[in-house]
Amino acid sequence: MPSPAEGPVIAAAGGVVWRPADGEIEIAVVHRPRYDDWSLPKGKLHPGEHPLEAAAREVFEETGLGVVVGRRGLTTRYAVDGVPKRVDYWLMRSTGGGFAPDDEADELRWLSPADAAELVTHQHDREVIADAARVDLPREVRLLLVRHGKAGSSDRWEGPDDRRPLTPAGERQAHELVRLLAFAPRAVLSASPLRCLQTVTPLAQHLGVRIEEQAVWGEPEFGGDPQRALESALRILEGPDVTVVCSQGGTIPAVLQALGVHGHGVPGLLPPAAKGSVWALGGRPGALVADYYPSL
Repeated sequence: MPSPAEGPVIAAAGGVVWRPADGEIEIAVVHRPRYDDWSLPKGKLHPGEHPLEAAAREVFEETGLGVVVGRRGLTTRYAVDGVPKRVDYWLMRSTGGGFAPDDEADELRWLSPADAAELVTHQHDREVIADAARVDLPREVRLLLVRHGKAGSSDRWEGPDDRRPLTPAGERQAHELVRLLAFAPRAVLSASPLRCLQTVTPLAQHLGVRIEEQAVWGEPEFGGDPQRALESALRILEGPDVTVVCSQGGTIPAVLQALGVHGHGVPGLLPPAAKGSVWALGGRPGALVADYYPSL
């Protein structure tokens, strides 16, 4: 999201929609009659809308395609009538659907990255396409690592710590995590504390799956045997599906560091893990995608 230091900014989001094609990929580009240009699908955020939501919505509205969201793409910045505009992109694998011409987009073409870059009108779209065509990083994610939402103060809680529940603010964070449906997760895992289980309950209900408790992701268990949580993360990263794991602040940064993720890219600096935040991870150590969402 734009920071206050950026001043007034037109906030928009979009997607690089791709599909496999003979061992390579093809990318969807659309013609916009209003501007008579060829572009990647994108559009402005609605009030209060998260950029991730806006990107998926705009892609569907302009292309009619169902998608699974993957890693972040580039962010482009340029001026529209003198006002700065920021567009956040995500890579999105097409899962089907059908294009129908309308006033927003009257033609869609599936093209190789090279042909798509040649067709699009604007240089900033070419840069986004070049990033999506990289072969040294995965386009999709496999592990959504969630820090539990805000819970009541441990100093004022009189019961066992693992039964300390979410606050109303934490419950709101839990419901916001339903936005992770854009990544099409298939399984939901959680450490055993109640606040972790409560954090992913709304998402699991929307998915129609049972939360699988895995004590190895809890702080006490992690402290006794950190390798077990790391091995669990590696298995998920190597698997075919997206898995959500809800864990704790004493566990997440250490697992990330073991995978090669550091705060601000500085070795030894712990990566952030705010309550209700999400790390979207894909690939393997050495070629790892690690996108941080402070909130959803």
